[in-house]
Amino acid sequence: MSFKSPSFQERTALAAKTKQAALAKYLAKPAVDPAVLAAQIEAEAARTAARQQAKAEKLAARAAEKALKDEARAEAAAAMAPVPPKSEEEQKQIRDAKYAARKMRLGKR
Repeated sequence: MSFKSPSFQERTALAAKTKQAALAKYLAKPAVDPAVLAAQIEAEAARTAARQQAKAEKLAARAAEKALKDEARAEAAAAMAPVPPKSEEEQKQIRDAKYAARKMRLGKR
């Protein structure tokens, strides 16, 4: 290799040598033990099941909260339901009481 610029042949040789080194490193890696692999798969399945359980519990909590809110809204709507009209006699008594109170406030007797 020259100091300033390697030739094309030198670069391809270096690339091939690097590929061979990477392949050797990969092949030197020990094979995965089936027992360890089975344990990893089982652990991942347990984590997945736990995530799904937590998600289901969260959805159930949201549904319960929504049901409570809906129930509260229904109660509020029922409380604000229109009052049935009063009889004419009751309306007359209310009107007379208001009139008498106004007269007393204004100082008229």
